[in-house]
Amino acid sequence: MWSESVPGLATGSHRGSGAWPGITVAEWDDWRWQVSNRISSIEQLAKVVHLSPAALLDVEECLKIFRMAITPYYASLIDLQDPRCPIRQQAIPTRAEVSQGQDDSLDPLFEDTDSPVPGLTHRYPDRVLFIVTDQCSMYCRHCTRRRLAGQTDHAPTRAELEARLDYVRRTPRIRDVVLSGGDALLVSDALLDHLLRELRSIPHVEIIRLATRTPVVLPQRITAEFCRMVRKHHPVYVNTHFNHPSELTREAVGACERLADAGVPLGNQTVLLRGVNDCPHVMRRLMHGLLKARVRPYYLYQCDLSRGIQHFRTPTSRGIEIIEHLRGHTSGLAVPAYCIDGPGGAGKIPLGPEYVLSRSPEYLVLRNYEGAITAYREPPSGALAGDKCDTCGEPHDRQPSLGVAAVLDGQRTSLEPAEMERKLRRRRRPE
Repeated sequence: MWSESVPGLATGSHRGSGAWPGITVAEWDDWRWQVSNRISSIEQLAKVVHLSPAALLDVEECLKIFRMAITPYYASLIDLQDPRCPIRQQAIPTRAEVSQGQDDSLDPLFEDTDSPVPGLTHRYPDRVLFIVTDQCSMYCRHCTRRRLAGQTDHAPTRAELEARLDYVRRTPRIRDVVLSGGDALLVSDALLDHLLRELRSIPHVEIIRLATRTPVVLPQRITAEFCRMVRKHHPVYVNTHFNHPSELTREAVGACERLADAGVPLGNQTVLLRGVNDCPHVMRRLMHGLLKARVRPYYLYQCDLSRGIQHFRTPTSRGIEIIEHLRGHTSGLAVPAYCIDGPGGAGKIPLGPEYVLSRSPEYLVLRNYEGAITAYREPPSGALAGDKCDTCGEPHDRQPSLGVAAVLDGQRTSLEPAEMERKLRRRRRPE
């Protein structure tokens, strides 16, 4: 039986479960033990939560297609009395994942298409996504990279990692590298130290980011040794992934504080999930809790069009409503940018409430968060397309206008300029 003294169990509701008999505090606090003892089978899951025969069949059907893995720590947070527990919904498979939505895709963001070398995506001009491993400590039910996460549970070979590093070395425009996965922190400190050292030795790489959910589902991973290692390679940023206030436990907040104390700026990327956090009050509590943990709300994402997660998607109007309830009603620090990651590799597209009611060459008519309407007088008209900027001397670039009829009637999912840099990179890629 779980010990009453094991950290983390105070926030769970099933102390005394027989899932891990004889566990010690030292074992529980060891992130490797947590990973080794993940719940990955129906038999293990049945020892932690009560599942009806119908629910067991649902899990069984889902596991024929997608994997399950839940850390003991995160499982301990499930409210056993609440079938709609937000922790449960993010961790335990359901039959809804088996259904195929009309717009579902294995790679809706075209990460593989925009991949000049395997395991690296170059979509935006000055930054790349660098896959470190396909492993996660937990396979979230809303994962956007299901085609990748957990397929082998192994880090890439040194040769594969070197090919990704070499692309960064020979591409001077890259100034920002995001190490992700899977989960970037599911490899050893030694391998991360090597990658950070190699990236830091590249003159044009200015920023390195680690994308990880470990502070949420495996806070034990944020050890003092890890923090000391990261300090050597600053500036290193960490983007984590809290979706609900219930995830902000003592252990999770402690992990964030250790990172912050090590000089790591922290941002959070929340996914808008139906029935989990699609409520202005829940979202406000989450954002306030993050700020108290020294984590800056960064993005609120519309749930992607990945296979098996359509039941989590909300109308975009819901996300806009949530931003409307945050903007002006609380600190601007607590208001993330609400974005859709556009299908077809279009990248992050911001959405938000409409505050501009009307515009003319002389005035903007605006409303504020209270509904008050005001007019702002415009300065004299600025430079036209092709003119040089008075500040930096560079030409003013303007994107050409694009028709949207083909998108509106469903014939196409996206329209793109013919000579986008991203497309040119694809054409230059060797076969």
